[in-house]
Amino acid sequence: MTTMESLIGLVNRIQRACTALGDYGGGDNAFSSLWDALPSVAVVGGQSSGKSSVLESIVGRDFLPRGSGIVTRRPLVLQLHKTEDGQQEYAEFSHLPRRRFSDFSIVRKEIQDETDRITGKTKQISPVPIHLSIYSPNVVNLTLIDLPGLTKVAVEGQPESIVQDIENMVRSYVEKPNCIILAISPANQDIATSDAIKLAREVDPTGERTFGVLTKLDLMDKGTNALEGRSYRLQHPWVGIVNRSQADINKNVDMIVARRKEREYFATSPDYGHLSSKMGSEYLAKLLSKHLESVIRARIPSITSLINKSIDELESEMDYLGRPIGVDAGAQLYTILELCRAFDKIFKEHLDGGRPGGDRIYGVFDNQLPAALRKLPFDRHLSMQNVRKVVSEADGYQPHLIAPEQGYRRLIDGALNYFRGPAEASVDAVHFVLKELVRKSIGETQELRRFPTLQAEIASAAGEALEKFREESKKTVLRLVDMESSYLTVDFFRKLPQEIERAGNPAPSTADRYTEGHFRRIGSNVSSYVGMVSETLKNTIPKAVVYCQVREAKQSLLNYFYTQIGKKEGKQLGLLLDEDPALMERRQQCAKRLELYKAARDEIDSVSWAR
Repeated sequence: MTTMESLIGLVNRIQRACTALGDYGGGDNAFSSLWDALPSVAVVGGQSSGKSSVLESIVGRDFLPRGSGIVTRRPLVLQLHKTEDGQQEYAEFSHLPRRRFSDFSIVRKEIQDETDRITGKTKQISPVPIHLSIYSPNVVNLTLIDLPGLTKVAVEGQPESIVQDIENMVRSYVEKPNCIILAISPANQDIATSDAIKLAREVDPTGERTFGVLTKLDLMDKGTNALEGRSYRLQHPWVGIVNRSQADINKNVDMIVARRKEREYFATSPDYGHLSSKMGSEYLAKLLSKHLESVIRARIPSITSLINKSIDELESEMDYLGRPIGVDAGAQLYTILELCRAFDKIFKEHLDGGRPGGDRIYGVFDNQLPAALRKLPFDRHLSMQNVRKVVSEADGYQPHLIAPEQGYRRLIDGALNYFRGPAEASVDAVHFVLKELVRKSIGETQELRRFPTLQAEIASAAGEALEKFREESKKTVLRLVDMESSYLTVDFFRKLPQEIERAGNPAPSTADRYTEGHFRRIGSNVSSYVGMVSETLKNTIPKAVVYCQVREAKQSLLNYFYTQIGKKEGKQLGLLLDEDPALMERRQQCAKRLELYKAARDEIDSVSWAR
């Protein structure tokens, strides 16, 4: 096999692999399209332009479906492989691997059946190509893409949009800079109105990518020829073709015989005799083959660059998505524990300051708790009216002798009871922050994104642990409040100035005990004591909350979960590693595409294109 033959075969193999992956250009933008980077020859023509006859002439076989209306409704990627003389001709479809067709009438039927399989029996079109490889000593190495014929009207059973749909599909192929356009136009019609030339002019205004083919030269009016008045100047020569007549088609005239008759026509034609060596389907095939080879050779470096870039991108994507995991219980348990550790690491970073969020806990202690303490209704509790009421009721039927001990205690107990609310609120606020940090940490653990079931289990386990820490913390902070109530700081009251009468009698008169000044002093003393307790609790509540909630969350958030995981069997572990179907599909696509690109790179490396 020569270098050039290797290059066309290389592109053929890569194109087949692309189609198997669903890459046939203009589709999934999530990946670079290798198909779009490969040089190709797209055959474009209006209906009844002789497009099918040109292709069959190049192949030397009748193999294309015929009929009225739109016959070609899916792109046909026709890959021709020249074999040694004397070898049997056969065809293969990529959707029927390892099945060889030597009867080309069956090939025609299979094209029709495979078209209907995707489009149904309707007249709809589909961009999904059919790949047909033909091995024959009567062909040159060449790949052609037969596209649906351009039309101006919809036929019965087709939507009105079919005209634009076909043009859009054809345009999506021919507008690619790597596409060689084979524009088919009947010579017995005005080239200026040719659908194929009109479209080619739009996407390739300089004509450097376009080859013009004039069919039905033998049907032109006498006295005219196709050398005159061509309105679209190409950088490549126009090639004339003589199609088989309808009578020849009806009689099943052999294509090899038809080729000979075509050669004879040009050799004896007074108009085209001097160009006979550059006319006909055989010349066209060789011309295209040679040009396609040169374009492939020129594009190989850029194709290689795209492949290497895509491999790097796909490798990164696979790392991001995570590699497939083992099926044995040991590998699954190890994976689960590693995923838990990854989550735990991020959670701790939030608490310790490597990531944002932990500062909100400090905000609870520095802002919310002091604000809640300031809002406690001590003014109302220690109002003159309430102090008088509490002290009077505490004395019962006998007035207090020296100081209203019971009155003080009841006022202090009532005041300290208000601290329970801010204490519990601090516990709940920190609990809420920790829950939010768990949620964020799960979302930020890239490795966990593959496993929604495990995410839910970790969230549930962490939630249960945080709930337990909250209950323990709540008990602790309420104990702190109760401790303040159960034993008062005696020194505080002993240091208060005693009420001394002018006569030196330490006991105030009964009349003084119920004056406004007396009750104001009692309220002021209790307020001072409550203020002291408030300052104490403002320091001790955060210590208790951090010890019971934050510290425990850092040290043992998933300990119980680890214990339960260790008891599970392989099947249960497998259920935890049940991946998100969308991610599985994405990884599968990446893996297949990565395999394609690596195989393509190996194919290119194996071809001596540089020599």
